[in-house]
Amino acid sequence: MSEPHRLSGLLGAVQFLTRVPVRTRVAVPWRRVVGWLPLVGLMIGAVVGGVYAATRELTEAPLLSAAVAVAVGMMITGAFHEDGLADVADAIAGGSTPAARLRILDDPRHGTYGVAALAASIVLRVTALGALGNATGAVAATLAHGLGRGGAVAVMGLAPARATGLAAATHTDIAGRARTAGITVTIVVAALLSGWWVAVAVAASICSTTVVTAVCRRAFGGINGDILGAIEQVGEVTTMIVVLALSAHHPLPSVLF
Repeated sequence: MSEPHRLSGLLGAVQFLTRVPVRTRVAVPWRRVVGWLPLVGLMIGAVVGGVYAATRELTEAPLLSAAVAVAVGMMITGAFHEDGLADVADAIAGGSTPAARLRILDDPRHGTYGVAALAASIVLRVTALGALGNATGAVAATLAHGLGRGGAVAVMGLAPARATGLAAATHTDIAGRARTAGITVTIVVAALLSGWWVAVAVAASICSTTVVTAVCRRAFGGINGDILGAIEQVGEVTTMIVVLALSAHHPLPSVLF
């Protein structure tokens, strides 16, 4: 079998995180993919931010523009992470033991708590984005998607909740240096876009990732793909709110704008 191309990890990350129809000639090892995930998150966020800025310029309707942008983001990803958030909310609220909660995660249907969590995520992202200007909103969306995936990638090496699923399948194929490099490059790009704001955004992302991870490890006994989705969603919402709070008191200190 031929060796994967150097950029096969990027293609694999796009294939994993989005519905964009890309193909690789050979199977790409997960250790080549994992470092690219936060960077692909930045790309998705840039598209979402671009849609927001363009739509707001055309319509002068900030909430409508934000709703369109968030919807585009979910179309690109197939609501991949949103599904995980909803599953985790249902399981934590509906199960009394780790085993019971894991069984609920396997149920493809969403219950009241899952729908409520999904609605809260969408409403918070739309309202936060809609309260920002064109450039600041575009930067916020880019940071939120990148740091959200970065948080999920950061905890991928933790013990899986069970012997099957994404976390278990990739647990032994997680490259620590690749994860660190991907997260570091993501933070550097975020710093170019947002200046010193990135320090606050990263700190908030670390806090949200730590809290969600701790809650889920206690509830499920480990992590899995749905939990990674929940970590991404909470991180995304947290970053959006942090950028909104910063923008209320400080102009965007971007190096690029």
